[in-house]
Amino acid sequence: MTSLLSLVTQDRTELHGWNDEFIKEVTSSRIDTTKALVKAILGAEKPLKVWILVTGVGYYRPSLSAEYTEESPGGDFDFLSRLVTDWETAACLPDAAGSQTRQVIVRSGVVLGKDGGAIKQMIWPFWMGLGGTIGSGCQYFPWIHVDDLAGILAHCIEDERVTGVLNGVSPNPCTNSDFTKAFASALWRPAFFPLPSFVVNAVFGPERGVMLLDGQKVFPKHTLETGYNYIYADLASALKNIVS
Repeated sequence: MTSLLSLVTQDRTELHGWNDEFIKEVTSSRIDTTKALVKAILGAEKPLKVWILVTGVGYYRPSLSAEYTEESPGGDFDFLSRLVTDWETAACLPDAAGSQTRQVIVRSGVVLGKDGGAIKQMIWPFWMGLGGTIGSGCQYFPWIHVDDLAGILAHCIEDERVTGVLNGVSPNPCTNSDFTKAFASALWRPAFFPLPSFVVNAVFGPERGVMLLDGQKVFPKHTLETGYNYIYADLASALKNIVS
């Protein structure tokens, strides 16, 4: 084995809050699993060529105005951001092993695809004409087509020059309002039923509600600099592929 990829995600659109049991499960599935993988890497007979960890853009503070790249600070302001910091720290190889194994972290946005994830949660309300913006709709929605996330991971494996952190998001960020209009249009459905902020906070809790009501404007600066070419760089083409 020459490459190892750890891909554990949690859809931010799942309809439940973050109780103690859920937080414990999320933490264990990320930190403990990653530590076990690192232990296996260090104990391997031959060093890996590349070790890739997929985390999330929850590392960056939700904001209606800030713009983030891979160089932006974060990871220290709420449960989710601290989880990403601890997760990425757990994945770091000691200097000796790190000099032999190329290490890459991909911070993924909301993954859009035909067979699950965010689209699975949203398609039926929108198909029935019950879709709408969340809160003000002005918050940014960091997204990526599943084919591009797979493409970025393949790019990381194949191109030996790729190291460090890459943002796994579209190079064309959109707001929740933009996404709502584009998704409804792709389905040929109206979207007249907004989800008020107080309902979001009641359903998801205030800490997780911030993720949906504020969001982050994230750019894949380093991803583009490494030479990755997006298959679905714009939202319209991505949604057209997904709903076709």
